[in-house]
Amino acid sequence: MSERAAVRMRDIHKAFGTNEVLRGLSLEVRRGETFTLLGGSGSGKSVCLRHIIGLMEPDRGEVEVLDQRLAGLDARGLVALRKRCGMVFQGAALFDSLSVYENVAYPIREHRDWPESQVTARVAACLEAVHLPGIEALLPEELSGGMRKRVGVARAIALEPELMLYDEPTAGLDPANAKRVGQLIRSLQQRLRVTSFVVTHDLELCFAVSDRVALLKGGVVVEEGDVAGFRSSSHADVRAYFEGVYDDGGAAPRSGREGT
Repeated sequence: MSERAAVRMRDIHKAFGTNEVLRGLSLEVRRGETFTLLGGSGSGKSVCLRHIIGLMEPDRGEVEVLDQRLAGLDARGLVALRKRCGMVFQGAALFDSLSVYENVAYPIREHRDWPESQVTARVAACLEAVHLPGIEALLPEELSGGMRKRVGVARAIALEPELMLYDEPTAGLDPANAKRVGQLIRSLQQRLRVTSFVVTHDLELCFAVSDRVALLKGGVVVEEGDVAGFRSSSHADVRAYFEGVYDDGGAAPRSGREGT
């Protein structure tokens, strides 16, 4: 892995039965940047994320995350690596029966032996970071969709991760809340100096938060570059994606907020 790489995926193949989802995917995410992987619904973006945190193993190829090769890591090694990563799930994945406080405190209690006063202070700091101070006592059902997403982000940053992973972070959100989430992703990357890996089909989000962008089609990256270069790319698949006529087995991209 190069000195500045936080994630490297090399020639990754993954099939589910006869369905080949990843067919030689290779990409590299540099430390400190926000990297966005674009693709249509069902193109394998979320499968890519699951390989990064070791929830899936490739049929062939190599994954390296934060200077560790995932192949051969035992359960303890995977847990140690995941503590260095923050994952924001598509549906926020909050525990419905737990308060906001208990949701954000959950990873702290799992992985840190802190007194409750320190847990309380960290929860408050995380909620402040996502611009939701003072909502610790609320239940998830009392929150709007945008607030739930931001609480999911607060939980993801609770252990001060080096790498943030976002799975369709604007899915299901109205434009105003989607814009807030995009601003939050960018501000956290700048303030906390974390590396951010975003998978989405949302072009507005992509251009708002990204340093570099890649397009996934047919299980491989077909085009990659900085935002300016990507916008001006003459690659046929990129132009088709921008024009909403892209076909990779799923819905065409829009600024709407559907899921993967």
